[in-house]
Amino acid sequence: MKLIIVAGPPSGGKTAVIRQIIKSLPEDALPAFLKVDVVHATEDEELAEEFGIPTKKVYSGDLCPDHMGILVLADALSWADELSRNMLIVESAGLCLRCTPYTTYSLGITVISAISGTNSPLKMAPLIALADVVVVTKTDLVSQAEKEVFRESIRKVVNDIDIVETNAIQGTGLRYLMRRIASQADIEAEPVTLRGAPPLGVCTICIGKKEIGWQKHFGMIRPLDMPESMYRGD
Repeated sequence: MKLIIVAGPPSGGKTAVIRQIIKSLPEDALPAFLKVDVVHATEDEELAEEFGIPTKKVYSGDLCPDHMGILVLADALSWADELSRNMLIVESAGLCLRCTPYTTYSLGITVISAISGTNSPLKMAPLIALADVVVVTKTDLVSQAEKEVFRESIRKVVNDIDIVETNAIQGTGLRYLMRRIASQADIEAEPVTLRGAPPLGVCTICIGKKEIGWQKHFGMIRPLDMPESMYRGD
């Protein structure tokens, strides 16, 4: 089974890219789809109706959606395998932009909109750092100069990462991405693991404390005049 993990900020065009991927797959490809979101999603229903493929979705609620995806991925792989699928496509909401949901044996795809601002790749650098491909969408809405600046911002994060530019609604420019998917190796017998470690820790704000001021909290915290976070307590 091939594992394709697609992550990126909201409204970046992830589902549009996935739709084009499914449309372009060869006849012997049997994809299954998992959608990870926070409180509401309909992409699984839309793709199931359009392509007749098995789909699932899971809501993360109070959890980071990328963390939720990591927690349920083993179950999702077993589910797809039981249905005799040879590809699992996972779409993560990717809200915090710090987590890297990509795993060993997966093709990690980051989807970013070209209209999100030329510095946006720098703001979501952790999400890009361990990906295999960055797909830049909505390139028909920006100038050539803006596209070049956007590419350079991505290169500042990872100099040699593959960049694909597309108008995902029409599917232009995705031939290289489809070749990468076709050449992606199947998952092997070894355990699937994360490519990188999640963020170093959580703070007590994450678990519901409402007091303001770092003195009231534990975990990863940052005072105003300290340039880096520090760890306080257990």
